[in-house]
Parts: sequence; C-alpha cells; structure tokens
Amino acid sequence: MCGRFSQAKDLEELYDEFTFIDEPFDDIIQPRYNIAPSQLSPVIINEDGNNKLRMFKWGLVPSWSKDTKMGYRMINARAETISEKPSFKKPFKSQRCLVIADGFYEWQKPDKKTKIPYRFTMKDKKLFAMAGLWDIWEKQDDPLYTFTIITTSENDLMRPVHDRMPVILPESNRQIWLDPKSNEAELKELLVPYDSNKMDSYRVSDVVNSWKNDLPECFISVS
Repeated sequence: MCGRFSQAKDLEELYDEFTFIDEPFDDIIQPRYNIAPSQLSPVIINEDGNNKLRMFKWGLVPSWSKDTKMGYRMINARAETISEKPSFKKPFKSQRCLVIADGFYEWQKPDKKTKIPYRFTMKDKKLFAMAGLWDIWEKQDDPLYTFTIITTSENDLMRPVHDRMPVILPESNRQIWLDPKSNEAELKELLVPYDSNKMDSYRVSDVVNSWKNDLPECFISVS
C-alpha cells in the first residue's frame, strides 16, 4: 500500500519536471514532508485537452457515495482489480491523474510490535508521478475533489519492507495515463512495479510515524 508520501519541491521544480498550464499556485504549493490521508496534495489532471495542476484531497469519495466517510478507506486502489471495483471503475475510464511526489514511506514489520519506517525515492532525487484516480462529490455546497493512489506488487527494492508499492509512471508513460483516448488494455500495461535500479531507500526515524510531524526531520536517515 501507500499510506504516506512527501512533496517538498517548489513550484519551479514542478514546472521543470511536468507539463501543465501555468497558473498562480505560488501560495498553494508548500513543502510537505509527511502527507497523510485526508490532506490536500498536488495532482495533475487532463481537462479539456490540457494538463492542469490541482489540489485534491487524498482518499477517494465516489460521486455516488452517500457521505464522505468512504474516503478514509479509499486511499489506495489495487491495480489488479481497478476495472472491477464500483468505486474505481468509472474514474479508471475517464478520471485519471498524476500524484506528484518526491518520496513515499513504508513500514517494515519484523514482528507484531515493531514498525520500522523507510523512505523510498528516485536515485536522482527528482520528482516522480504516481498513478492515481480522482472523483468529484457534489452533495454539498462546495464540490469535494478527491484522489486515490494505485498500488501494485513490490519490486526487488521494496520486497524486504512490504509486498505492495505505488505505481510509479516513467516520464514516457505519464501522458498515456492522462490521455482520455487511451484504452483500458494499454492503461493496464502501465500498472507494473517500477525499476528497482532507478530507486533508492533508507531508514528514517520514528518522527514520521505521526501524521502531525510534517517536518524536514522526516527525511533524515538513521542507522
């Protein structure tokens, strides 16, 4: 699964790495070291043929849901069943997004009482895109825009820590994922583990265990 991630780069670095319409986001994009479910985070969607940067809430609330409580259970969508589950079927067809990150966290559990946090990044420390889905819930005065992160089986780097990881899209596949004309077969081919050789991981301190700690200290390596 993917239960926490980070995006601490500035807007200029987002522009350098991704293609989207230039809009005034300077006061919105702030360094985030420990993004947790139910919080806002930057995503890129395709709207009217253009890539646009948006701030959506993490935890997908389907448009047909009676209330917003489902979002707490919908932070991840399994790649293997994405076209079958009622909550994800429609978004998979027409509401796909890129979830922007510079790292994500996972916890190794050697026994029932121990949780050891690790941070996973690209080897070059650049931003990357996780495959996501989004939806809009309009049963309140202000529409609620939410997203979920798609997960797949682990790669070699991930295996000692966890058996799931977010789907990370190489740059060559990002536009295919966003393109409304992409068909289901080619989209499913993208939902595979990322190349371990292009990633890095290291142990971090227990400060990351609490979602309240959105601090640079979350990035510090510990032995």
